[in-house]
Amino acid sequence: MPFFDLSGKTAVVTGVSGGLGRGIAVGLAEAGADLVCISQSEGGNATARTIEEIGRRAVFIQADLSVETALPDIAGRAIEVFGRVDILVNNAGIIRRRPAADHAAEDWHDVIALNMNSVFFLSQLIGRHMLQRGSGKIINIASMLSFQGGINVPGYTASKHAVAGITKALANEWAGRGVQVNAIAPGYMATDNTAALRADEARSRSIVERIPAGRWGTPEDLKGPAIFLASSASDYISGHVLCVDGGWMTR
Repeated sequence: MPFFDLSGKTAVVTGVSGGLGRGIAVGLAEAGADLVCISQSEGGNATARTIEEIGRRAVFIQADLSVETALPDIAGRAIEVFGRVDILVNNAGIIRRRPAADHAAEDWHDVIALNMNSVFFLSQLIGRHMLQRGSGKIINIASMLSFQGGINVPGYTASKHAVAGITKALANEWAGRGVQVNAIAPGYMATDNTAALRADEARSRSIVERIPAGRWGTPEDLKGPAIFLASSASDYISGHVLCVDGGWMTR
């Protein structure tokens, strides 16, 4: 369907070494997009190779997005690769689990730097490029903890509430200038970030029992929503936080 065809589009996806970022990047490539894959680890290179095997162009940039002063150079390199950026997916993020009373300042600042600060500044830097062209799609990866408080993850919760707020703030300013900014809020996904939860049989069981779909989500479950928000099918959607959660938020 032409509404969902991303042929001729270029996308930048962060945090592509595995999990949700890899799934989203591969999904966009399957829909026709060329990719700039950004991650701190070498795993992002494997994702770029997978995209090339699909038949799309892909370039890997290894970078630490938590270093704020490095972001202008990273954004410039990402734009330079194909000469334009049509789609930006801010997926990179970390989680530090520790009770609020014992949550280390270092953990707090590390999470905020990557999960919140990089989302705003990378959106700002690449958003300027999109605004000059009068078109673009920005997709931020939020969380169920953009709505809820969570347990033992105060920094992560604060950062994901901020992601939802940044999404709405940018959408208010940029929707009328051709740039749609939206977010995806994944539910409980089977990734490295949730390995500790899934290893706890009682906690994992209590989570699955609350999910109407009856299972943990997978990176594959984000492909369709990401393609939709990256495509012309979502041109009149702005500032929306789309829950992809198997029905978690309905209970």
